[in-house]
Amino acid sequence: MSLLGKINRFLRTTQMPETKFGRSVANDPRLVRDIRNGREPRPAMAARIEAFLAAEQPHGA
Repeated sequence: MSLLGKINRFLRTTQMPETKFGRSVANDPRLVRDIRNGREPRPAMAARIEAFLAAEQPHGA
């Protein structure tokens, strides 16, 4: 699954606003919108996003 797909699933599952996600991961409220509009995160940012998603996964998911 793509990084954007993982983010979208996480947002849907947790009902977290995309701006809060962006602030939590990168102090950038536009992060998700920018990725949806074609921004490719650098490897370090992609790793931060993946780590955040892994740490915040609900138990049993």
